[in-house]
Amino acid sequence: MTPQGTDQPGRGLLITFEGPEGSGKTTLIAAIASRLAACGGEPLVVREPGGTTIGERIRNILLDSASEGMIAETELLLMVASRAQLVREKIVPALEAGMIILCDRFADASVAYQGFGRGLGEKLVNRLNAVALGGVEPDLTLLCMLPPEAGRARLKQRATDRLDRESVAFHQRVHEGYAAMAASGDLRFRVIDAAAAPEAKLEAAIGHLRRLEHGLLRYL
Repeated sequence: MTPQGTDQPGRGLLITFEGPEGSGKTTLIAAIASRLAACGGEPLVVREPGGTTIGERIRNILLDSASEGMIAETELLLMVASRAQLVREKIVPALEAGMIILCDRFADASVAYQGFGRGLGEKLVNRLNAVALGGVEPDLTLLCMLPPEAGRARLKQRATDRLDRESVAFHQRVHEGYAAMAASGDLRFRVIDAAAAPEAKLEAAIGHLRRLEHGLLRYL
């Protein structure tokens, strides 16, 4: 799915939210979902890893502190396995039903976390993502960008998981991965200043959503 043709009747939209830890993606998604619901269009909200019964079981393995010995390749394969299940079980049916899907992280997260953060490289990640996605691509990706040090400061206010507790160097590489996406020139990516006030972030996101010209989005 690409940004072109998003005004076709009956067609759903896949909107993904990416960014380093502590960037406020989940809060932003909840606010957008609330606005959409108020317009009469209940979106499908899912997350990665997870979003399905099988995916949530995989998520528990990935984020559990007991999985500290997990190697990078295992981490990537588990992420891709969860993604493949989510795409086929939830995302494809929702797109075919004309729904708007808000996904908290998606394929780009593996590029940032496993490709850059773990040093596995974009080529391997993209090859495995292609299998998981089966041709499905986001119509829009909102990159919530926040400096790593600011994100880590926010993490101190919440319980952290295995990935949250990774080194400063790891999170810096993840940030570099997202920064590369933001600078790529790909029109699918739109940057949101995650340091801005919540209201400002919401209005910036809605401005990008309206440009998709989907029926429900024009009422946001």
